[in-house]
Amino acid sequence: MSGTGRTNGGHGRLGSVLSGLAVAVGCVLFLGGFVWGAVEYQPYTVPTDSMDPTVKAGDRVLAQRISGDDVRRGDVVVFKDAQWGDMPMVKRVVGVGGDKVACCDDKGRLSVNGKSIEEPYVARMPGGLASTTGFGATVPKGQLFLLGDERSGSLDSRVHLQDQGQGSVPRSTVTARIDAVAWPPGGLIERPDAFAALPGGVSEPGPVTLLVGSVALGALLILGGAAYGPVAQRLSRRRRTGPTGRTGGEVSTVAR
Repeated sequence: MSGTGRTNGGHGRLGSVLSGLAVAVGCVLFLGGFVWGAVEYQPYTVPTDSMDPTVKAGDRVLAQRISGDDVRRGDVVVFKDAQWGDMPMVKRVVGVGGDKVACCDDKGRLSVNGKSIEEPYVARMPGGLASTTGFGATVPKGQLFLLGDERSGSLDSRVHLQDQGQGSVPRSTVTARIDAVAWPPGGLIERPDAFAALPGGVSEPGPVTLLVGSVALGALLILGGAAYGPVAQRLSRRRRTGPTGRTGGEVSTVAR
């Protein structure tokens, strides 16, 4: 057997090993990403337009399972409270226990503890106002003050101000925090910068980007590893036959 044959055979075996390894790693990343996502997130379909334009009615979102103790100002959360209809709802947290929430300042903005909050998602409101009605409340300890982003029609803490708890809901009612709009593709839900300057800051983004990256990379490795065999065989046949179609190494001689 020629040295070239041995070399090609060695390369072929190495390629097969690497191909199998790529498929194995790809399966771990692909399936692991889905399992991790199922544990970390729950899918949810938004029922109303009260959070427009951030999320719209019918949007399918990924909501990270969290404890109410982990909620920060600016989070868009899924919660259920008996006084609000005892059904899952989606609103934005604008105040936590001890906060004084009011609207509106001389520029029509929401204020929290006397600090005016820039909210880009309310820009489409009439006159750019943070609320169509004025209000003020002190949020009790362990409670959350919640508003929809579509302030002209959202039924939120403003309409429950006469309820016990100044229109707020207990942290324990929160089951998840929305991280991204999955369908139609809408990207990540940003934490408003204005809330970051307040004590406690804003929450860190969830692992949805890592999950999507894991699934995508896993799929690429699986496809690449699976494609190696057919591609390698085709290239090997071409090397053996040569450009003219004759088997390589077969040289004809002419007797003189």
